Amino acid sequence: MTFMLDDILRSRRDTRHFTDEPVPDEVLEKALRAGHMAPTVGLTDATQYYVIKNKEVKQEIKKLFQKYNQKASDLIENETQRDAYTALKLEAIVDAPLGLVVGYDRSVLNTFTIGTIASNDTIRFSAVCAVQNIWLSLTEQGYGMGWVSILDHYQFKKLIALPEEVEPLGYFCIGKPATDYGHQPMLQQQGWKQKSAAPTVTEVKKVNRSTYPAFEQSLNKPIENELLEEQIQLIIDRKTKPAGALGILETLALQMGKVFKTTSPEIKHPHLVVFAADHGIAQHGVSAYPQEVTGQMVKNFTEGGAAINVFCKQHSISLNIVDAGVNYDFPPNLPIINHKMGRGTRSFLHGPAMSADQVQTCLFKGSEVTNSLFRAGCNTIGFGEMGISNTSTAAVLMSLLCKYPIEQCTGKGTGVAGENLDKKLLILNQAIQNYTGSREPLAIMAHFGGFEILQIAGAMLQAKQNDMLLLVDGFISTVAFLCAYKMEPKVKSNAVFCHLSDETGHRLLLQYLDAQPLLQLKMRLGEGTGCAIAYPLLKSATSFLNEMASFDSAGISDKDQ
Repeated sequence: MTFMLDDILRSRRDTRHFTDEPVPDEVLEKALRAGHMAPTVGLTDATQYYVIKNKEVKQEIKKLFQKYNQKASDLIENETQRDAYTALKLEAIVDAPLGLVVGYDRSVLNTFTIGTIASNDTIRFSAVCAVQNIWLSLTEQGYGMGWVSILDHYQFKKLIALPEEVEPLGYFCIGKPATDYGHQPMLQQQGWKQKSAAPTVTEVKKVNRSTYPAFEQSLNKPIENELLEEQIQLIIDRKTKPAGALGILETLALQMGKVFKTTSPEIKHPHLVVFAADHGIAQHGVSAYPQEVTGQMVKNFTEGGAAINVFCKQHSISLNIVDAGVNYDFPPNLPIINHKMGRGTRSFLHGPAMSADQVQTCLFKGSEVTNSLFRAGCNTIGFGEMGISNTSTAAVLMSLLCKYPIEQCTGKGTGVAGENLDKKLLILNQAIQNYTGSREPLAIMAHFGGFEILQIAGAMLQAKQNDMLLLVDGFISTVAFLCAYKMEPKVKSNAVFCHLSDETGHRLLLQYLDAQPLLQLKMRLGEGTGCAIAYPLLKSATSFLNEMASFDSAGISDKDQ
């Protein structure tokens, strides 16, 4: 029996070439039974199967593949390698007699599920186990299967009308193999790459007890120099204008002078940092977009294609991207700061999103980002975020930290409306009702927080320690500031609230903080876009303070003369 299994394992291929021989129903049924025998976390039976035989459907799926495959080809810089990639046959969507979609139903997470507390990914891993069983069963029966993963899963899901709560792993081509590829993997046969001869195995021989140090605040600085404040205000008042005529710009100039501890403040090496992470609560359908969009948008940031890229370039602001906990593994050569805490938080519907130690580590990692920029000469730092479902996380944090009803804190986020918004509110309300822990801020942050939100909070606290100006974007960044403020209220003196978001709850949160936003443009994009758009106002504030003539220098009489 072992010998037969070894034969099946060795002969299993990711097939791309098929005959036109139909797949008998009994062959498919046996393979799907094998899939159903695979391990399933908590016996949820979350794995779902969809069979596709219709030619029109296959043609449309092929178009999706071709669009994404072209994008993959365009990313290959080496022309020879790109030509080799283009020559590969990577799909058989139309050629194979049968198509199969394997997915998983994340609605099983709406109730407590054994095996999902540490990671929601176990639902998906169960589906992957089913795929392997199906593959081996088909191989044993003399048939083959090919996995097509180069698809925009969001568009793919819409195309085949998958239920909102079902997430596809990919598209699988099934049929009678037209070749055995010379008893080797197809990519090896075609010269793309050689498969290693043996597995890589490392024995772990000792316990690694290294940990990140707990985040420590050291804001015990001397009382603000009241004389400096009087000097700056006098300089502002002596400019060739009526007192207060430049409105908020005068307030900004005074604040920046106090933060930088000078009567002639200048912005030096401004940076905007986007922290990205995924959230376990996304598995419950609280967003209009799938979780995969977080990783896709991070890659878009690195390619310069997002709104924040455009605005940072426009205003000569350096942009940094931090992977705080995205459910995707990025190549090490991408310009991303790797502070990954995990592949997203756990769902806070039935348990904590993270541990108390992880909260401290997030704060520490955020402070490291700020310190590295500070050492490079930066004195002004803006904060943005990216993370599907982080409006849900932010809404619950605001509700509990400010003691407001969740309904006043929850908005449409990425576009949730109508019945879906009602569902979002229902889930968030249930999560709050399920929580029986401490009402202390750090305990609330651990149970309901997001990796990116708490890393931003740590970065903001460090900016205060370093006498840096910190720019707060929209709703989620302001909730991150709220977390920092709950730990150290003095951080507010260094904060500029760049705009009033169109997201429900932001106006109320700014009122709670007694904060005046610079702009109101009905924006709710995030990414730090509000910071970048408000940045010219900061430049204008320093310009008038440092360059505008005074009554004395211009020889102009003011109203008191």
